[in-house]
Amino acid sequence: MPAKSASSKPSLTPEDWIREARELLIAHSIDAVRVDVLAKQMEVTRGSFYWHFTDRDDLLKRVLLSWQEEQTEQIIARYRKQGVTAEALIRELVELPFHGRAAMKGSSVELAIRAWARRDEMARKVVDAVDAKRLTYLEECFGNLGFPAPDAKARAFLLYCYMQSESLFRNQGSADDKSLRRQFVAQTLLAGASAGKP
Repeated sequence: MPAKSASSKPSLTPEDWIREARELLIAHSIDAVRVDVLAKQMEVTRGSFYWHFTDRDDLLKRVLLSWQEEQTEQIIARYRKQGVTAEALIRELVELPFHGRAAMKGSSVELAIRAWARRDEMARKVVDAVDAKRLTYLEECFGNLGFPAPDAKARAFLLYCYMQSESLFRNQGSADDKSLRRQFVAQTLLAGASAGKP
């Protein structure tokens, strides 16, 4: 039986290319995310890529925008829709870095994109925008608990730094150590919150 040709593969979507580019970014760095490498890994011709993207820069921009949408815009929209209390949300965010395989995958993408942003202006702008949006949302949550604006801003920054740090140092400490850290951080950040706030 003859081997299948590249053209016999099911049609690929832009999301397929973005997903594969993300995997290469995690495994090797932005330098490895090249059209020829992607086409070879996906067992298709380069022409398939150009059906969806103008060039490599177009793909990279869409990788960044996809990350921004999935890991910030959609998550914030979901939290708003759920209508959870500000306190419950903050406690959940303290736990977020420990949400199993999904959290590990998310942090791997995040670290790879942040490494990319240290050397690339386009990536840096998107990362800065993501950080600003997340921090503004966290500040709003602390404000809803009755903290004055400067206090809410400082607590939002501390929570965000904690979440990023747990991703960086996820192998540090036992399960009990991590549990104690989470409890300590939640108690510290929520100390002084006004009762009865949403």
